[in-house]
Amino acid sequence: MVNRDAAALDDPVGASLRGHHAHLARRLGRAATYQSGVATFSAVAADPDPQDWADLARLLGRGELADMFSRAATPPPDWEPVFVLEGRQMIWAGDSRPDHLPAGTGAEVVELGVDSVPEMLDLVARAQPGPFWPRTRELGTYLGVRDEGTLVAMAGERLRPPGWTEISAVCTAPGARGRGYAAHLISALVARIVARRERPFLHVAEANTGAIALYERLGFATRKPVTFQGFRTP
Repeated sequence: MVNRDAAALDDPVGASLRGHHAHLARRLGRAATYQSGVATFSAVAADPDPQDWADLARLLGRGELADMFSRAATPPPDWEPVFVLEGRQMIWAGDSRPDHLPAGTGAEVVELGVDSVPEMLDLVARAQPGPFWPRTRELGTYLGVRDEGTLVAMAGERLRPPGWTEISAVCTAPGARGRGYAAHLISALVARIVARRERPFLHVAEANTGAIALYERLGFATRKPVTFQGFRTP
């Protein structure tokens, strides 16, 4: 595996918006966020001052969600806290030839395009993997599994700091769980990411012990604990 500087993972949103996702960014001063419908993730400088927060509020608009992801920066008191979630950041610890990844389930993996967005949103509503919006698939490649024509599982690429790709939106419809679809899709994404000489990483809620165990079986190791925070602009 090509050695990648993990420091970019300390600010994966900001690093993505400055780099691979610059074409999806809205920027003002040192504040940045994604275009509407792509993601609510937002970023400010590591040492934000009042102007940075004012710029982010202007970018987002009044009463909008600023998902600060895992940044420790705290906005001004008039920003309403919306959520706090404890989690962890995990990186794939494998090498450049992921031959040890588990064999497939026999299910066909398909790439999900713009015409798949309605069924992707429907699956997200049923499986609740986390934030996913009408344009989220523009962040990277999303793969899925269909059962008799119905999308029952998917996973995709989200944040893209230099040298890294985040695997996200891993979900399976309640009636299709236990068939190995999640492992199958994650393995397919790992192979794609490694083939372009990048390294996979992901984020997971600390309470989701089943997912953590799955990721560890697939070769991911915890890099650090993180606290996800969201605020509403004044």
